[in-house]
Amino acid sequence: MRLSDLHLPLTTRIVGDATRVVDGVSQDSRSAAPGDLWAALPGARVHGASFAAEVLGRGITAVLTDAAGLEMLRSSLDDLDGITVVVVDSPRAVLGGISAQVFGTDASSLTLYGLTGTNGKTTTAFILDALLTRLGLTTGLIGTVATTIAGRVESSVRTTPEAPDLHRLFARMRDAGVDVCSMEVSSHALAQHRADGAVFTVSGFTNLSQDHLDFHPTMEDYFAAKAALFTPEHSRRGVIVVEDEWGSRMARSATIPVATIASDPGLAPDHLLVREDDPERFTLHLAGGDRIRAASPLPGDFNRTNTALALAMLHADGVPAERLEAAAHGLEVVVPGRMERVHDAAPLAVVDYSHTPDALDKVLGGLSDSGAPLVVVVGAGGDRDTTKRPAMGAVAARRADVVIITDDNPRTEDPSAIRAALLDGARAAISDGSARVRPELLLELTPRGEAIARAVEYAGDAGALLVAGKGHETGQEIAGDVHPFDDRERTREAVASRATRAATGRVQD
Repeated sequence: MRLSDLHLPLTTRIVGDATRVVDGVSQDSRSAAPGDLWAALPGARVHGASFAAEVLGRGITAVLTDAAGLEMLRSSLDDLDGITVVVVDSPRAVLGGISAQVFGTDASSLTLYGLTGTNGKTTTAFILDALLTRLGLTTGLIGTVATTIAGRVESSVRTTPEAPDLHRLFARMRDAGVDVCSMEVSSHALAQHRADGAVFTVSGFTNLSQDHLDFHPTMEDYFAAKAALFTPEHSRRGVIVVEDEWGSRMARSATIPVATIASDPGLAPDHLLVREDDPERFTLHLAGGDRIRAASPLPGDFNRTNTALALAMLHADGVPAERLEAAAHGLEVVVPGRMERVHDAAPLAVVDYSHTPDALDKVLGGLSDSGAPLVVVVGAGGDRDTTKRPAMGAVAARRADVVIITDDNPRTEDPSAIRAALLDGARAAISDGSARVRPELLLELTPRGEAIARAVEYAGDAGALLVAGKGHETGQEIAGDVHPFDDRERTREAVASRATRAATGRVQD
């Protein structure tokens, strides 16, 4: 595409040859290639234009930047001959739209379903993907755990890629014959324009609870970032779970047509979720009188809500209720690190990504009848929202019989300070009488592998174990270094070791 053919803000200046052709867009200076329009963006610490000499030396001839970036280019290069610079006031804000134009990934090229919320995005995206496959479509998926293109799985670097990478990915999906893509849309992505240029046929909202307050100044800012998805710029229709006040506010603030879901008839939702006695089964009574009887493919009451949301999103896109009920029948979904059973009995052992107070509460609540004692291994990430740590400790103490506080990803923080905050919350719950755990069964233990091994011993043959926080991750970040560590592997190893010792009579419950 010629630079002069791009739809750009009226205040745009093009310095150099405006007829220059670009066939890609890149933001990362390390991956920019000849033929790309390279985006040199202002950053929190350094301006992207400071990498110009390195990037332009590899044959890049077109740059998107701001006025400050243009001056840096002029001062760092002998001249700009042979280089075209597109100068806009806010390059990040136009990057998504430019990427969509260059890669040809407008709204007609690929059907998109978007999911946002604090918890449940990943699981609901996987359920959507499985239902769409059952409906006979070729699918793609973009999210925290993995990216898939027509059944081929790739690793994910972040929940929502940067805008150029996202649209390059859409183009790959289109070229691979993908009909529809289910995608997690994080609040960071919405705030940083990473999802710009993507128009979702239907977007879904799961819930909102405390998280990411290291990035968003307040919960109001966090909410506002999520709410941007439910505007005409990003979505055509929406489906919103209104089982908390944040969901109700989201439905009221949306500027696109939305339908609501709740299990409380008093909330007068458009779609009423009625839970059945079977732990996974439910009936979704749809607006208009149709209904869908289904079962969640994953354990936990909250996964009934996630499944209902996925079904309602497809219904909002015109899929009849009877087809959805047939597609949901016997549906099997495995989401790495989300309520993932790594051992089924003696003890039941589950690994989950729950790293917020609300998520931890729901997961432990879902395991409350799975065995006794209920044991949890829990920590909190460093360099992230510090205010949720005591709340997570309190939730663990109120829900579990044995609580083992350990390290998650300390990153650059002092691990002992993180553990202390969780312990403070747990001890406060014990002091106010709301805790289930007894003081002597609130433990602090590191390293994480030893904490998991001890938890397996406490769970014994009859108990249930939750290893919370890291889920699908295969590394643990400590003091800037990432060490190989997989909660699932370590839990399986600990269970197997205990079984071996039990067989030789060396284990006592």
